Amino acid sequence: MNTEKVVFAFFIVLALTVNFGFFLGDIDNIDHHAVYELFAAIIISFIATAMKFGDRTYIGAVLLATSLVADLQLVVAAVDWGLALHVREEGLTPATVARIVSLSGGALLANVTSVILLMIEAALVRR
Repeated sequence: MNTEKVVFAFFIVLALTVNFGFFLGDIDNIDHHAVYELFAAIIISFIATAMKFGDRTYIGAVLLATSLVADLQLVVAAVDWGLALHVREEGLTPATVARIVSLSGGALLANVTSVILLMIEAALVRR
């Protein structure tokens, strides 16, 4: 068993599951979405992205692109959360929470794409 491939797949799947954990719940209810889970999703997504650098295959390029999309959407969601808490007077309104969760939903879709591509790549590997 190749330990490097196991760790690689682990972080890709972990990025998906943590992002899903943040996304799950009522879209406009802040009590259903923990800021620490969003922070964990960002950090794990960054780790998964870093592990995808260096792969020169076409599927590797698509994996990297999906990871960069997820990173961008999660960071924008975190910035929106921070602005709502510290800059905007209205704070975390249901509309703001819905926007943040929607951004994480886009990242979730990118992570699902990464996992599907990972499974396709694993199925294509000949023994």
